[in-house]
Amino acid sequence: MHAHALPPDTPFASGAPRFAAPAADTLAAWQQAYAARGSACAADIGGEFAVALALPGGGTYLAVDRFAVHSLCYAVHDGRMHFATRADELARRLGIREIDPQAIFNYLFHHCIPSPRTIYAGIHRLPPAHYALFENGQLTVAPYWTARFEELRSPSFDELRDEFRGILRSAVKERLAADGQTACFLSGGTDSSTVCGLLGEATGKAPASYSIGFEAEGYDEMAYARIAAKAYGAEHHEYYVTPADLVKAIPDVAAHYDQPFGNSSAVPAFYCASKARADGYTRMLAGDGGDELFGGNTRYAKERVFHVYSQIPSPVRAGVLHPLFMNPVTGNIPLLKKGTSYIRQARVPMPDRMQSYNLLDRLGMADVLTPAFLAAVNTDGPREHQRATWAAGPHDASLVNQMLAFDWRYTLAENDLPKVVGTTALAGVDVSFPLLDTRLLDFSLKLPTSYKLKGLKLRWFFKEALRGFLPDDILTKKKHGFGLPFGPWAVKDAALNALAAESLRGIVARGIVRADFVESLLTRRLQEHAGYYGEMVWILMMLEQWLRRHAPDYRL
Repeated sequence: MHAHALPPDTPFASGAPRFAAPAADTLAAWQQAYAARGSACAADIGGEFAVALALPGGGTYLAVDRFAVHSLCYAVHDGRMHFATRADELARRLGIREIDPQAIFNYLFHHCIPSPRTIYAGIHRLPPAHYALFENGQLTVAPYWTARFEELRSPSFDELRDEFRGILRSAVKERLAADGQTACFLSGGTDSSTVCGLLGEATGKAPASYSIGFEAEGYDEMAYARIAAKAYGAEHHEYYVTPADLVKAIPDVAAHYDQPFGNSSAVPAFYCASKARADGYTRMLAGDGGDELFGGNTRYAKERVFHVYSQIPSPVRAGVLHPLFMNPVTGNIPLLKKGTSYIRQARVPMPDRMQSYNLLDRLGMADVLTPAFLAAVNTDGPREHQRATWAAGPHDASLVNQMLAFDWRYTLAENDLPKVVGTTALAGVDVSFPLLDTRLLDFSLKLPTSYKLKGLKLRWFFKEALRGFLPDDILTKKKHGFGLPFGPWAVKDAALNALAAESLRGIVARGIVRADFVESLLTRRLQEHAGYYGEMVWILMMLEQWLRRHAPDYRL
């Protein structure tokens, strides 16, 4: 969802592509690359980019980088391919107003709309590491790159550590703004702290860091940001977001995206970037990607535990475990209940198992959504999308690496990166992601799985390789980030509660969500468990706020 709109159907090259030889004219360099290698040419190009080329004979070639940091949307209309950086721009150009109910369902399931679908019927978004070629009336959309994990068999930790640190330094240095006005996000986690420290090294001066806090117990991580800022002598800036800030920003943040987007960290990220812009900074460096390249998410350890079950010989499973734990009588004995629950989850195949706690499933689709809306969509569509992505992934890789590649699509390309790219653009700041540097991605592909997840220790190599550079308190802290205490605030703050309530009733009026569910959500459930149910309130509110600006008349 890149925010810098360009005139539709105009050939262009955006971002910071890295060619084998330096190129003064980026578009010309792309044309030369295509002439030499055809549609596979993007596999030779590193960096963050989007490109649209007009081909001899009237064809069109599109490509986006491996993580779709830069976005491209397209539609084949009247025998031609049309494209733009934003889905809403393309819809306006082509006069497309039809909203796709399946896209709305996918949004409610994922809290975003995974590519290639968009909210607009007939308009598609190019998935990460994909190209689109339109020639002689035929459209081809395919990956130009897929992950291949080739793990080192006899790794030298010292050599890998030195190589890793060298790539990190280059990745940060090459992303400095030309005018010298570069700042960084700083949550106090390992990734943002690494970027902050390297920014100081690259510039030779105090790095400018920006952090967001919340006056809410269990949500504020400012103490760790201060530890990192002190360690690197940063010029540190803090802003505490309030419920009033949310009320003010929610309509504009929701409407800024080219389709509904439900990551609640978007509003804090917007305020963070806005403060940097007010101080004169034109670019921010973000730490996204370290978890997904180097094994930092807790689910990697959790799924490794479940994977043990599949390694047990099937006669043992069928003859011993199932009779003991899956028996309706013995399975309910308190001491055995955990084993029963474990086996039930372990028997769910990947990637479905990672959606075991999906909010929409847990609440009950028939209880949340109207019969008319359910009749208009394929409720298994999101899982079919994920199964296809998993099936297309690296089969010969370890379970951990399979999950990493899966997360490059769903966690990074479809969720976290659009959050940062969209909100920084709204604030008027450019953004770049040093930890997603193509050289770092290639480096991660050769690391042994045990260097990413050592036993149940997350991102072992990343932390050990930066020991002495990162403060010890940062290395040992639990993962957090800019979590937003929306639910607790929506219960306590009258103005925020009012915005949420009238937004949700707007979604009811559109025929998407059941009125009785919304009333129970607002009057009872939110009070019972604000953090849990607040997530559903948020995604429904952001959907309604987007529709008000982009499709105010939409009704099912």
